[in-house]
Amino acid sequence: MADLSTEYLGLKLANPLVPSASPLSRDLGTAKRLEDAGAAAIVMYSLFEEKIMHEQLHAERFFLQQGLGHAEADSFHPTMTGRMKSYQEEYLEQLQRLKQSLDIPVIASLNGTSPGGWIDYAIEMQQAGADALELNVYHIAAHPDESGNDVEQRYIGLLAALKRHVHIPVAMKLSPQFSAPIHFARQLEAAGANGLVLFNRFYQPDIDLDTLQVNPRLELSTSAEALLRIRWIALMHGKVNLSLAVTGGFHTAEDLVKALLAGADVTHVCSVLLSRGPEYLEELLKGMTQWLEQHEYQSVRQMKGSVSQRHAIDPAAYERTNYMSVLDGYSSPAGVLR
Repeated sequence: MADLSTEYLGLKLANPLVPSASPLSRDLGTAKRLEDAGAAAIVMYSLFEEKIMHEQLHAERFFLQQGLGHAEADSFHPTMTGRMKSYQEEYLEQLQRLKQSLDIPVIASLNGTSPGGWIDYAIEMQQAGADALELNVYHIAAHPDESGNDVEQRYIGLLAALKRHVHIPVAMKLSPQFSAPIHFARQLEAAGANGLVLFNRFYQPDIDLDTLQVNPRLELSTSAEALLRIRWIALMHGKVNLSLAVTGGFHTAEDLVKALLAGADVTHVCSVLLSRGPEYLEELLKGMTQWLEQHEYQSVRQMKGSVSQRHAIDPAAYERTNYMSVLDGYSSPAGVLR
């Protein structure tokens, strides 16, 4: 039987399947089902710095500012009859529960904006037992005076500051909107990153044509999105000394195999598990194992990166020359005049 083991962020994993940050890790029973179905590690749902700040401001307003504009209400401030658990405390307690209940590594996920916030929360995650950290700088560069270099330096500065305070492995989760991802990856490596996760999915707001309001909209990924991740992993493999993970659009065993051939160490899966349940991991593992055996690969290690740009039969296919071939090769469906 093929050896599916791999290594990611210095962690030795039984296979490359790692459920990514999602609501699935909020429930201990569901997390256990993921492990039983074959998950080699699990990424917790994200801790959002903004949510912590909002909770703190809300509590301050409710308990300390009731009398603003109403002097007669100063003596009627509400009092807390018991201690309320904060959002941050609940996250850390869930992290501890997962560590106590699961035998697989647990990777904490931190979505922050300020250096102080990242460092404080990362230290607490480390103390709670996280095996590694995934840092998600969900930043939209919407200010006209903010340059691409400014955005990159934001990531690098946050990472470098955090690495001075934590010793567990750190992976940076990136968006696909950087102009030179491989150069940026090398900068992150120099700043102390242990791995990269390609790519974050920026959820796009929608416009309600009746109310003219801008509404958030959640769309689960499709396999078509995996191709962007596969391409950049193939281009990056062998050019950085970082663990490489892909996330976004990995729904089938074939998707997973392509990512590994391109050079990924692990594949994160989320949308397909939300729609089909934790047990679908078993089907993915079975399909991946069958493919390796049918193509006479003895291990994931043997196949990993064998179709990256460095090792592909046609390395240029990952770059611009393939662009013209794709366009020239298009033909209209039957019955459609050109």
